[in-house]
Amino acid sequence: MILAVAGIRLGVHISISAGFARVPDEAKELGCNTFQVFTRNPRGWRSTPLKEDEVIEFREKVRQYDEIPVAHASYLPNLASPKDDIWRLSLTSVIDELKRCGELGIPYFVLHMGSHLGAGFEVGFKRLVEGCDQALKKADNNVILLLENMAGQKNSMGSRFEDIGRVLRAIEYQDRIGMCLDSCHAFQAGFDYRSRRGLKKMLQELDRHVGIARVKVLHLNDAENAVGSGLDRHYHIGLGYIGEEGFRNLLHVEEFRGLPWILETPVDKTRGWKENLEAVRRFAE
Repeated sequence: MILAVAGIRLGVHISISAGFARVPDEAKELGCNTFQVFTRNPRGWRSTPLKEDEVIEFREKVRQYDEIPVAHASYLPNLASPKDDIWRLSLTSVIDELKRCGELGIPYFVLHMGSHLGAGFEVGFKRLVEGCDQALKKADNNVILLLENMAGQKNSMGSRFEDIGRVLRAIEYQDRIGMCLDSCHAFQAGFDYRSRRGLKKMLQELDRHVGIARVKVLHLNDAENAVGSGLDRHYHIGLGYIGEEGFRNLLHVEEFRGLPWILETPVDKTRGWKENLEAVRRFAE
């Protein structure tokens, strides 16, 4: 068992391949008090109904272990799409996943803001806001939808805090909307927080356009590429371009200390979950 650092919620993305009831156990075995899951097959549009006994066991273990579960949307939905068929499929998928989160007792659902596919930000903006509003209306529960900042890939929505804030303010259901801040995406989008000055600049812009209080979850990933590259490539904590100093700065932001911190780092011959979790705990001390 790895000792926790007081005041932080730290976890990883855990596979549901062994069933939902096993996920809280895996998190506990890693010394985590939060975790992230997909609520369904992340590579398909269809889902199978949740099993009642698994749901009951999952919820009971989460309560017993005092864990905060987070769900991430599957890979396919794109609520910013100008293509009607893809938009409708995306909306149906997001509604389904929000409802599944409600059944499982998962309070946060993280969604990528999608791509306007070259149609322009304004088109993507209108489609995304409409999609979020419809999804939150039809999934009538207390699950909070968190829009994730992006790395600046071509045609992507949400690499600028200004754009994220505009989308958040336009959504009708203000008590059920927030943001997930991804460390790698912010760095790749041009926010260099490896210095205290750079961190202060990023936080000021985040607070001005979004509001730091809207950030409910952090994704902790180092970056495989240099700052401002616009590439979404995660790397091991402290071994990439963000490095130790960048994470020491980010992990000591007072407003972020009580939030769920979720690792989405690679699992390969360089490192696994255990080593990356240890790195975060060391930098957070």
